Amino acid sequence: MSLAGRRILVTGADGFIGSHLTEILVRAGAEVTAFCFYNSSGSLGWLDKSDPEILSSLNVQLGDIRDARFVETACRGASIVFHLAALIAIPYSYAAAESFIDTNVRGTLNVLEAVRRNQGDLLVHASTSEVYGTPDSLPIVESHPLKAQSPYSASKIAADKLCESFHHTYGVPVVTLRPFNTYGPRQSARAIVPTILAQALSGSRTIRLGNLAPKRDLTFVSDTVRGFVAAGEKEGLVGKTIQLGTGRSESIAGIVRLASEICGRDLKVEEDAQRLRPEASEVMVLQSDPSLARKLLGWTAETTLEEGMRQTADWMRGNLSRYVADRYSV
Repeated sequence: MSLAGRRILVTGADGFIGSHLTEILVRAGAEVTAFCFYNSSGSLGWLDKSDPEILSSLNVQLGDIRDARFVETACRGASIVFHLAALIAIPYSYAAAESFIDTNVRGTLNVLEAVRRNQGDLLVHASTSEVYGTPDSLPIVESHPLKAQSPYSASKIAADKLCESFHHTYGVPVVTLRPFNTYGPRQSARAIVPTILAQALSGSRTIRLGNLAPKRDLTFVSDTVRGFVAAGEKEGLVGKTIQLGTGRSESIAGIVRLASEICGRDLKVEEDAQRLRPEASEVMVLQSDPSLARKLLGWTAETTLEEGMRQTADWMRGNLSRYVADRYSV
């Protein structure tokens, strides 16, 4: 099912993954509405950096995913909705849990109601691997029990379950994609790869981090976006939950070693107590089983961690001022 000519709405289009997805959909010939978070400056987030040809092709809606009426208006006429709007910073969720409930749970409810009332053809909902918590077994399969180890993960579990309930109750055509730790150009310093690279590229040989033991299945952004596009193109996915991961996990310490090679620096690590998560909240390992994505989407991750980190470092060298390098200096 080609996306060319389809009317598509992307919530969170101004964000890290959302901006990459929006650009790919425009290049595929879709008629794309970009739902971006309203701000007084009129900024479109990362879409401000898109090619003028892409920007001129977009229908931009500046609003708030928490506003049900606005969401319903934005969804009107869209045959496919990619729902990526969310608050995602885990440490911030410790301090501001209510805002995560409002955005991730109520915001998803608003999208579901809008798709139901407007009789959209498909809703592709973005979940997260954080919903598993520290797993009981590896690799993690889609049926693994869900465990809320942070307010953020609790909000995403609730959003996932809302999608499940609206599919069973009202027949809303929803597929849930569950990306594992996406990284790449445009990601904020809240995430581990840009946190490490920003400090290394700023010239410091000593970088400040929290726990080095946790392991993550790191998926390059272009691979994650291909998974979302495939979910919009494939038939027979409604009601499914599908993981997007590489099937490989790497420790934070291993990421530091790789960053040392890429940046040409012998990096040393100093523990930063402010970066440590509450012990019972830290998810110690995430590693996907990508076999269902391969079966249903024809999707596998193509970019190795080594190549993806090199591409990310190359991009960050030209955008280092965005990461306020002196914040990480010792």
